[in-house]
Amino acid sequence: MRVVVVTYSPGASLSTFLTSLAAATTAPYAVVLADNGSVDGAPEAAAGPGVTLLRTGGNLGYGRAANAGAAGADTDWLVVANPDVEWQPGSLDELLAAAERWPRAGCLGPAIRTPDGQLYPSARAFPSLGRGIGHALCGWWWPGNPWTRSYRAESGRPVEGPAGWLSGSCMLLRREAFEQVGGFDPSYFMYAEDMDLCRRLGEAGWSNVYVPSAVVTHTGGHATSRVAKEMLAEHHRALYRYLSRQYAGPRYALLRPLLAAGLLLRYLLARGVKSVGEGAAPTRSADVLEP
Repeated sequence: MRVVVVTYSPGASLSTFLTSLAAATTAPYAVVLADNGSVDGAPEAAAGPGVTLLRTGGNLGYGRAANAGAAGADTDWLVVANPDVEWQPGSLDELLAAAERWPRAGCLGPAIRTPDGQLYPSARAFPSLGRGIGHALCGWWWPGNPWTRSYRAESGRPVEGPAGWLSGSCMLLRREAFEQVGGFDPSYFMYAEDMDLCRRLGEAGWSNVYVPSAVVTHTGGHATSRVAKEMLAEHHRALYRYLSRQYAGPRYALLRPLLAAGLLLRYLLARGVKSVGEGAAPTRSADVLEP
């Protein structure tokens, strides 16, 4: 199994990732650090037996770096993850066991805890116009609104099974499926590349499976917080890129400018109101994962 970690000055979080990974699986693995131009020395310090440092040549973005890290792999499974993920003991083995139960799973994702003990909504439906508009308008001030809850599947006890798309912060990928769809779309620099990948996997006949019995903790935002304004703009660009492709063609010729205008207005509002850019907070404690 190859574990691809996209790094960009990850600091001490990378050491925590690697240490916790060792307790997350009994399967053999090799780590590739796809480094997008770190300047803190952390990837160099981590490199050694079983951990290869791959310099991408610059800040290529998440998907392109992950593709570079996965290139040439001959293993059945790929893990793509952020360096600020901490694995719970046995969590990767849980994902691998679930993959045996779901032979058409192209992507499997764990339950993701936040550092303050909330359950991050990492398994979501694909955004429809109704859910997307309701979520965008209401999520930042009313996290429990029905559109956000529907989009983020935040009702009932989490169960293992197919989802629309899974968070790219930590995913187990069947290499055959990943290569069949061409990996991550390199036109996405950051954000929505996971949603796009999962959609293409589904269109190719694979499923995306949420595995809440596998648990990781994701600190989040280490790299993006350093360039918050740029990442806010990139987030909205990525959303428009994704939605405009879903609503392509003459039939939606009038809709696409409306989408662009709506996302522009949301971006401008988010620049002045921090909570808009942060989006809807998680609404459930991670205690809901307990049997």
